[in-house]
Amino acid sequence: MTKVIAITGKGGTGKTAMTSLLIRHLTKTNKVVLAIDADPDTNLPETLGCEVVKTVGDMKQFMLDERDNLPPDINKESIFESKLYEVLEEMPKYDLIVMGRPEGSGCYCYVNNLLRGIMDRLVKNYDVVIIDTEAGLEHFSRKMIRDVDDLIVVTDGSRRGLRTAERIRDLTEELDTNVRNIVVVANKVTDANRAEIERTADGLNLELIGTVPVDCVIAERDLKGLPLFDLPDDSIAVQEVDKIAKKLGL
Repeated sequence: MTKVIAITGKGGTGKTAMTSLLIRHLTKTNKVVLAIDADPDTNLPETLGCEVVKTVGDMKQFMLDERDNLPPDINKESIFESKLYEVLEEMPKYDLIVMGRPEGSGCYCYVNNLLRGIMDRLVKNYDVVIIDTEAGLEHFSRKMIRDVDDLIVVTDGSRRGLRTAERIRDLTEELDTNVRNIVVVANKVTDANRAEIERTADGLNLELIGTVPVDCVIAERDLKGLPLFDLPDDSIAVQEVDKIAKKLGL
């Protein structure tokens, strides 16, 4: 069975870095991995060290532009599926899809429905699908990926950040989402605030499965626009993310 992991959190908490390091871990376990960048800011390819030319947003726009010109008896889903495979980047150790954002305005229900059906079939080809999501929960309500096994909420080391994680958890439970399990990871943690983070998380009834230390190497690479995928094994962040992945059965 395919395991689907989604990573969310407000901007600046390091959710894309977390996604990259989880993908790094998965590629060392010989699993067949599909990475999906569902954030319109599209930062995941850079942290993985790859370049993406086309996005699903481009394909959506193509279908909107061409649907009235297509013969009525043609299988539009087959056409869109072939276009989707054009944007599937096949890397040596994982595949990558960047959702992007279509240009222009209007209702995208038509192509979203096509994409949902294709994604249902596509994800079954992989052991693990890992999704770097945008902020908010609308994408879960849309159910582009119908079943999410684990939602990882990435937060910083502040009480306010943990309160945000609490709100995300509560909203996920209130909305008609397809998330089975919600966990929290505190990022950029120091020795001085680790114990307080753990106490606060416990008081908010949050399942805190990891505290990733501040890693100066990550900060330096972010500043220089260098990928995180090839961080050394002795990186303190890499070691903690590996522990988190194992707790999730990855």
